[in-house]
Amino acid sequence: MAAEILSAAGHAVTVYEAMPTVARKFLLAGKSGLNLTHSEDYARFRERYGAANARLASALDGLKPEALRDWADALGADTFTGSSGRVFPKAMKGSPLLRAWLRRLSAQGVDIQTRHRWIGFDGKGHRILTPGGEIWVEPQTALFAFGGGSWPKLGSDGSWMAPFAGAGIAIKPFRPANCGFDLPWSPHFTERFSGAPVKAVVATSDAGSVQGEFVIGRSGVEGSLIYAHAAALRDRIETDGSAVLLLDLAPGRDSNRMAADFQRQTGKMSFSNRLRKGAGLDAVKTALVRECVPDCQAMPPEELARTIKKLPLRVIRPRPLEEAISSAGGIAWEELDERYMLKSHPGLFAAGEMIDWEAPTGGYLLTACFATGKAAAEGILQWLAAAEKNQARS
Repeated sequence: MAAEILSAAGHAVTVYEAMPTVARKFLLAGKSGLNLTHSEDYARFRERYGAANARLASALDGLKPEALRDWADALGADTFTGSSGRVFPKAMKGSPLLRAWLRRLSAQGVDIQTRHRWIGFDGKGHRILTPGGEIWVEPQTALFAFGGGSWPKLGSDGSWMAPFAGAGIAIKPFRPANCGFDLPWSPHFTERFSGAPVKAVVATSDAGSVQGEFVIGRSGVEGSLIYAHAAALRDRIETDGSAVLLLDLAPGRDSNRMAADFQRQTGKMSFSNRLRKGAGLDAVKTALVRECVPDCQAMPPEELARTIKKLPLRVIRPRPLEEAISSAGGIAWEELDERYMLKSHPGLFAAGEMIDWEAPTGGYLLTACFATGKAAAEGILQWLAAAEKNQARS
C-alpha cells in the first residue's frame, strides 16, 4: 500500500521481499475468502482495536472501510457484504486482487526484489541478504513492514526484533492473538467429539458477550467465537493462571422455563433426553455439560438450568504463537511519532503487524494493515518534502 502511494507521487520505490514470492500471508488469508474489512457502523468499527484504538484512529480515518472497498473495486476485485457484515471480493479469494495490484505497482515503476532479507542496520544504511550474498543499501528513507509473529513459515518470523532492540528501539514480546486455547479434556470426550462444532452459543468473558460457534479440538477449543474472546482470555491467564469463558448453550431460552420443563420430566428419562427435550441441547452440548460439570446429573432442575445458561469453560493456556491467526506485541507505540516514523531514527518508518496492536478477525486486521501502510507513506511524503525544503534553504 505504501509503495503504491509513494510511486504514484513520483518517487522511485524498491520493495525488498524476504520470501521467494510476495504477499504469502495475504494469499493464505484469501484462501477462505479474503475478509478485507467490515461493514458495521464506523464508530463501532474503530473501537475494535482495544488498547490501540486511540493510536490507530488517524490511520483508520485516512482509509475507512468504504474507501478500502472503493480501492479494491477499482482493481477489479468487486466486493460484497456477507450476512455477517464482513466484506469480501466477489471472487472469494486473494489471488485476482493481488495480480491486479502487482500490475498497477509495476506500471508505476515499483521494483520488487524477492529473496532479499533485511538483516540489520549498518551506519546510515541497511544490510540485505540476497541469493548472491550480502549487499548494503542507503535509501533516502525506508519503511519497515516485517509483520508479526504468527505463521512464521510465511515470512513474518520476528527475526527483525533482535537488531531493532540492539538499536535501542523498545519492543514488546509477541503474544498469540485470535488463537485457540488448551484445556484438559478427558480422553473419552476427545475421542468422541474432537472436530465437532458447537453451534448457537453465547460466550461471555472480560471482552463482553458474543454469539457464534466454536470447534472442539483434541487439546482444547478454537474457532471464531473463541477468537473473539482470545485477547481477554490470554490476558486473564497471564494474571491468574487460567481463565473462564461462560457459555450460554441455550440462547433465547429462559432459565425458569427450562427449570420447569426439567421438573416435569419423568425419572426414567436419560440425561441426554432430558437436556434435549428440556433445553434443546444436541449430543456435543450435552457432553460439554458433563465434561465441565461432572456432577450435573444430580443437580436440581433450577441449578441445572442455570448451569446450561452459564457453563464455565476453564482454559489454561493459548495455543502456540505460530498457530495463531495474528499476534500482539512488536514495536512499542512510544517509539513512533504521529507519522509512523521511529523517533530515534529519523527517516525510518514502520507499519502493519510489527507494531504493538491487535484486533479480532472480521476484516479489522487487514484494514489496519492497509491503513497504517497508507499513513506511513503519507508520513514519508511529509518527511521528504521537509527534507527537500531544508536542502533548498541550505
